[in-house]
Amino acid sequence: MTPTAPPAVDNLKRTLLLGVLLCLGVAIVLTGLRGGRDLAANLLYSFAIGMSCLGLIDGGRRIAPDWACRRQARHEPAARRWPGWPWMSVVIVFGTTAGYTLGASIGNALSDKRLPMPWQFGSSASAVASLTISLTVACVATAFFWMRGRLASAQARAEAAQRLAADTQLKLLESQLEPHMLFNTLANLRALIALDPPRAQAMLDHLIAFLRSTLAASRASLHPLAAEFERSADYLALMQVRLGDRLASTLDLPPELAAQSVPPLLLQPLLENAIQHGIEPHRPGGRIALQAWRDGDRLCLSVRDTGVGLAAAQPSAGTGFGTTQVRERLATLYGDAASLSIEPAPGGGTVATITLPLGA
Repeated sequence: MTPTAPPAVDNLKRTLLLGVLLCLGVAIVLTGLRGGRDLAANLLYSFAIGMSCLGLIDGGRRIAPDWACRRQARHEPAARRWPGWPWMSVVIVFGTTAGYTLGASIGNALSDKRLPMPWQFGSSASAVASLTISLTVACVATAFFWMRGRLASAQARAEAAQRLAADTQLKLLESQLEPHMLFNTLANLRALIALDPPRAQAMLDHLIAFLRSTLAASRASLHPLAAEFERSADYLALMQVRLGDRLASTLDLPPELAAQSVPPLLLQPLLENAIQHGIEPHRPGGRIALQAWRDGDRLCLSVRDTGVGLAAAQPSAGTGFGTTQVRERLATLYGDAASLSIEPAPGGGTVATITLPLGA
């Protein structure tokens, strides 16, 4: 992977490129005003004076003391800090005068022309015009860099606010998921206590072990797909205590996908739906198959049950929280690059498939 240049380096490159374009433009304009004469000399003086002014003005901005600089957002690079116009006005006047002097000296040394120095302006109208042009270009260029910095700062603040909103939404969704799963499991446990106390005790032991591992894992925003499959296996084992032989399960995770990062408890709501709406209403019970596979540059995860199917499922008093929560988490983390589909499975039952970018 190619290393990415720091923001300060990118800013310096853009500044130098704009300086070169300005110097070239000034040389072409001066040559045109002089009837096409002295292009080489105009290029020499334009670049010598222009780049000298650019270096001194940008250097003056960078060494500005803290008291001259306006407060900047924390995310804004230090190279973009703006000292304010009172400081920059002094820097522009000094930098332009000193840059003109330095550039004119370089041009005089490298050509047969003799551009007067600032202290000789009384005897040369062309020198006054040259300094006026330099000062005008310096003011325009500084204003341009100021506006560009303001726009970059505003864009950075907007992006930071958007990331904060997405993180907050994701934390809210995750905080809603854990109690939802726990309440559903406790409701099942309560029903089992009246029917079969020994099995209820075994289920409670499984629940304690499951919560200990699940709640610790769910504190991370992402975890390996292998950990997600382990938590799913724990949950299915917990549900099998309650349903007995009416529930069977298989898990298929290729070794090459075990380290892929996914949100924790992403499959949990889909497993709950498969049991509640597919397996439980089906008198003989059924099987749940959890599978992961790669499809090009995408990771696919499916939860398939052999229960009653979508068409035969009884209307539920639920709120659809599970699937809604999965879709919102996918949208928050991956935008349009991830999706959830729920369809009838070939041969009966239902299959829920999550698709998300591989390696995201």
